[in-house]
Amino acid sequence: MREIISTKQAPQAIGPYSQAIKASGFIFVSGQVAIDPATQQIITGDVAAQSDRVLRNLTAILEAAGSNLGKVVKSTVFLKNMSDFAAMNEVYGKYFNSAPPARSTVEVARLPKDVLVEIDVIALE
Repeated sequence: MREIISTKQAPQAIGPYSQAIKASGFIFVSGQVAIDPATQQIITGDVAAQSDRVLRNLTAILEAAGSNLGKVVKSTVFLKNMSDFAAMNEVYGKYFNSAPPARSTVEVARLPKDVLVEIDVIALE
């Protein structure tokens, strides 16, 4: 059984995907970028500002699914430039300050809408 999760408190999907899917006790959240849900526009700012917006979007989706960041078991961070790792990591650490999830971080050639960072997560219900 699978349930589609959707909230107006996070950016609407910009393609044929769901914000998240709840299945078998897990919540699989699609990669989030720094889109302001109120305007559906990319925010201005550096990787720290974008990381903060991304993590707020993830929080909203998880809350809509009945979960929270504390239940995240795995995250994947996609960076446009690995030189931004320290700035992203500082913001990330503020959201995952206790028992952080397993994580992979990779540099990619390009991200949707030319953002600097994208993050997806898997969480428990």
